[in-house]
Amino acid sequence: MRNRAKCRLCEEIIESFHAHDYISCKGGEISIDGGNMHYKASAKDFNNFLRVDDNGKEVEVVVEEKAPIEDLPSFKPSKEELLQMLEEMQKRIENLPIEAIYSPINHADFASLMMLLLAIFRSE
Repeated sequence: MRNRAKCRLCEEIIESFHAHDYISCKGGEISIDGGNMHYKASAKDFNNFLRVDDNGKEVEVVVEEKAPIEDLPSFKPSKEELLQMLEEMQKRIENLPIEAIYSPINHADFASLMMLLLAIFRSE
């Protein structure tokens, strides 16, 4: 399926052709990106955003609202619980196959470790 959208305000049909092809309608109301790899979309108001299928048919978009982060329950583990998490992380690493132990980590892995260590150092 092609990555196409139509703006209800200016009625322009836009299309993203490759992964880094960010395009907006002439009024700046809607935008798409990602070509056929990632169907990314943004809009000032998604009521003005329509997808366009390969046959030119307009398809309504359903937008699901996510709960804001501040509405999520708070959880503050104790220092002992944080240390247990760190010990569990160490045990899991020790049980990895040797080729996995020596493979590089990514920034998400490193950031997770840093957040855990910061929480431990900041806990009372």
